[in-house]
Amino acid sequence: MSIRELHAHELTQLLTLYQHLHEHDDPLPPVHEVEAVWAEALANPRIQYFGAYVDGALVSTCTLTVIPNLTRACRPYGVIENVVTHASHRGQGWGHAILTHALGQAWQRCCYKVMLMTGRKDESTLRFYEKAGFDRHGKQAFVAKPAT
Repeated sequence: MSIRELHAHELTQLLTLYQHLHEHDDPLPPVHEVEAVWAEALANPRIQYFGAYVDGALVSTCTLTVIPNLTRACRPYGVIENVVTHASHRGQGWGHAILTHALGQAWQRCCYKVMLMTGRKDESTLRFYEKAGFDRHGKQAFVAKPAT
């Protein structure tokens, strides 16, 4: 099992894996815009993209963002997003391993908590996140989206 931060040249692999994240997603903007967002994210030391690899192929990923904070003795908090494992590698421990790795990085960076939200409602997904260390009853999440 190999887990590490993604490198700049792995954008195409990441975007391919993201096709397993949502059944339907908004189309990407032109490639130069996607590459600019990727470069901005990689240049930000508070954002980390982690990948799990099988024979050099990216099979699971998540993003950890560490946010500065003026409460909790100025300890930061983390947000994990875009957790996905390739459909053909699910149920093999890759998702759990990538989350364990991301949480370990957050604890090393002195985060006092890490938050993760999911739009999935199926019990198996919720249990998956609980087994990875998340409490589904710890906080209530609210999501706002722009009016369309």
